Amino acid sequence: MRQLAEQKRVVERWREMEVKVAEVAELISLGDESLQADIEAEVEKLASQLDGMELEAAFGGEYDARNAILSIHAGAGGTESQDWAQMLMRMYLRWAERRHYQAEVLDLSPGEEAGVKSVVIGVKGDYANGYLKSEHGVHRLVRLSPFDADHARHTSFALVEVMPEAEAGVDVRIEPEDLKVETFRSSGPGGQHMQKTSSAVRLTHLPTGLTVSCQSERSQHQNKEIALKILLSRLLELELEKRAEERAKLKGKRISAGWGNQIRSYVLHPYKMVKDHRTEYQTSDADAVLDGELDGFITAYLRSIVGEEE
Repeated sequence: MRQLAEQKRVVERWREMEVKVAEVAELISLGDESLQADIEAEVEKLASQLDGMELEAAFGGEYDARNAILSIHAGAGGTESQDWAQMLMRMYLRWAERRHYQAEVLDLSPGEEAGVKSVVIGVKGDYANGYLKSEHGVHRLVRLSPFDADHARHTSFALVEVMPEAEAGVDVRIEPEDLKVETFRSSGPGGQHMQKTSSAVRLTHLPTGLTVSCQSERSQHQNKEIALKILLSRLLELELEKRAEERAKLKGKRISAGWGNQIRSYVLHPYKMVKDHRTEYQTSDADAVLDGELDGFITAYLRSIVGEEE
């Protein structure tokens, strides 16, 4: 039923495009010069929409149409890297807002002085996972540190992970005996309530050893639901990684998205530039990128991999 609903949405969008194109064609046929500016604006808008829809049609991933779960982890470097992780969190939330996607912070571990140690964001919208998969990897920041009294130049790293939202009992099945549930007191800001109650939840999937914890909500039940949601997606991602490794063995290549594989650099000093090392796509408008203007990078990456996926 979910797959049927996805296909219906795709068909409806193409039908809507068909109607809009017919309307513009009718305006053109009138030959009214006073409508020229409106027609050109509408054609430009339709062309942009068509580019995006053609790209989505070319997506080859089984889970590209799904919602996404995006995790950001600060690298070594303490406050500096934790601040960078928070900058990335804002960047993705702004990107989701620009695309009219629904984004929600599912879990957040605050930094000791500033920033965040890690954060998990749920992004809901058509092809959210398909678009965001381009962001999976290590992101590097070079800037003058606001936390350094000497304002020295610092390099910081953060790991971004992107997973499709999994469906319990459909994509992944967890047997009750395979799940270890632990509760503990939440740490970080939150007042007396978080200090006195064991509302935080840690889930461990015994067969794989995967562990997920959540402490962002006041309710233990809510934290357990969120942790289970994240765990299901991690298990699905683990299965997808195994498939990818098998395909890579057949193709004779292996590309890691872990800490050793830097995908993009954001340079704020001594000049401003953001460059993707996989596609060579770059821009000098670093401020706009950090404010969520990522579509150029995402599109360049997706066009580079079209046809590679099954």
